[in-house]
Amino acid sequence: MKRRHGSLKGLVAVSVAAIASGLLLIACAPTQPERVTRKEYPYWKVGAGAPEAAEFMKVQIPVGATEVKGAVRVQPQENVYLLSFVTEVRTAESMVDDLRPDHPLEAVKVTSSLSGDGFKHLGIKLPQEVEGVRVASACPPCVGDSRRSHIQGIEIHVGGAAGSRVRVYLAAF
Repeated sequence: MKRRHGSLKGLVAVSVAAIASGLLLIACAPTQPERVTRKEYPYWKVGAGAPEAAEFMKVQIPVGATEVKGAVRVQPQENVYLLSFVTEVRTAESMVDDLRPDHPLEAVKVTSSLSGDGFKHLGIKLPQEVEGVRVASACPPCVGDSRRSHIQGIEIHVGGAAGSRVRVYLAAF
């Protein structure tokens, strides 16, 4: 009897091990590789422009703004929303104040940007290439801005344009 009991235990153990091994192989094997597609990141979201970027940032594109452009760059962890337009200096400064930046706009030598070369995608000069560009940044969650609590950060550039107008560059993620 003991011999049979031991043989039964061994048979059950071998069966369980075989089933577990089979399940492990199935779980690790690629399924239908011809149907699996991977997106290359980053990429530009088709059809997303200034309205989508403004909505994400919870900003109003100023009345009378010209050269309004926007885009959404899709990335693996967070998307970057770009918005740019030309408007009057006072309007731009008022909008920047509403974003509640960490510090006032200041003229600094900018060598890089959160947007990378994203504004080039929009067909406009990069903010770091604009002479005398003024820069600020905002962290909505840091200052309790409940309108923009879903935004981790906003990079703001304001640079000269024709006459008394300036180009505003906003990049948010």
